[in-house]
Amino acid sequence: MAQFYSAKQRVTTRQRLTVTIQDLDPFGQGVARHQGKALFISGALPGEQVEVTLQEEKKQYARGKAVRLLSTSPERVTPRCPHYQQCGGCQQQHVSEALQQRSKAQALGRMLSAEAHRTVAIDEVIAGEPWGYRRRARLGLQWHAKRQVLQMGFRQEASNDLVQVQRCPVLVPELEALLVPLHHCLQSLRAVKRLGHVELVLAENGPLMVLRHLDALHAEDREKLEQFSHISNVMLFLDGGEGAICRAESAKPYYRSSGMNLNFNPQDFIQVNDRVNQQMVARAIEWLALEPDDRVLDLFCGMGNFTLPVGKQVQIAVGVEGVAALVEQAAYNAQVNNLHNVTFYQHNLEEDVTHQPWAAQGFNKVLLDPARAGAAGVMAHVVKLAPQRVVYVSCNPTTLARDSQTLLSAGYHLERVAMLDMFPHTRHLESMVLFSKA
Repeated sequence: MAQFYSAKQRVTTRQRLTVTIQDLDPFGQGVARHQGKALFISGALPGEQVEVTLQEEKKQYARGKAVRLLSTSPERVTPRCPHYQQCGGCQQQHVSEALQQRSKAQALGRMLSAEAHRTVAIDEVIAGEPWGYRRRARLGLQWHAKRQVLQMGFRQEASNDLVQVQRCPVLVPELEALLVPLHHCLQSLRAVKRLGHVELVLAENGPLMVLRHLDALHAEDREKLEQFSHISNVMLFLDGGEGAICRAESAKPYYRSSGMNLNFNPQDFIQVNDRVNQQMVARAIEWLALEPDDRVLDLFCGMGNFTLPVGKQVQIAVGVEGVAALVEQAAYNAQVNNLHNVTFYQHNLEEDVTHQPWAAQGFNKVLLDPARAGAAGVMAHVVKLAPQRVVYVSCNPTTLARDSQTLLSAGYHLERVAMLDMFPHTRHLESMVLFSKA
């Protein structure tokens, strides 16, 4: 079952007990029963008998940590990453990929079934390669004064401390190969003590890096960074408040989708898992059953990841997004791809949309792809539009279940559900649901 924890209540004694794990929650925690309540145990798998130390205890549940395995599940695998026990990026590398997907799909089905008041089956799991899939990463940079070294890596679980990484098997190989040489380059800079973070992104036309620096860079540092970008064939962007600079004027990052080149700025949001994103867009188009005379509304559209491919097949496509820079980029991509039937608007979708120019238009199909907070602010308006089909893409099963109730109460039927394995080996649970009106 999915659990979202409130502030911790520490147990006063480190009680140790032996339990048998019955289930795996979508966050990679084993689930057992103890004194009539659920016990969530990090590092334990279904079927395993483990010795557990309790870490916190509440009225409804308790949390513990496995300190010794008394039996081992056949679903347990050896983590590939040498930093797995310290890094907070992945939580499930010790779990087989099949069990990861199965546990997430079961948790999603339980939550949607509770809202629909019937058993909801997961129709499919949309997945790609479980390793080397992540095409974007932000690495923290931290000067360690005592050791006189620059740390570059990811945060530890529930901590601001960095784990120095030299490998990351979930990164696409082109970005993983940059970790060691990039660290050496940054360590050599005069500004080594005044660096914020570095972002690595793999575009269709090559890798890029965005370096956040807190002071103006010395000419020597700029030269070193530019040399690194040429040697490593990386597009270089500097973020220090004076504006971004690029290695070459003609270099503009883009990714491919539905036969189009979609340009993006280095710090724009793009889906991290390209292979799953391609399948997700294709499946959403299939579920919407697009016709040439359709009028489609795409809410929380970002830079048009769904809107632009949809626009190739319909009469009118309208995308609405709260971030002005993404709206501008989406409109630019519509123009360069000759999609004159696609329009984008900027609006905060948590506010009233009734009087917005796009809201009064008629749409017979709607797609939503909100952030973790969900789409509570616009669900009533979606119902008012009375579309034939609604596709809801979610990165939070809790808000998906809540927003689904609005559609179900308005007479919509939950037709299909897909679990999106967008982030293998992590606790993230993403999904896509089709609603239709009889």
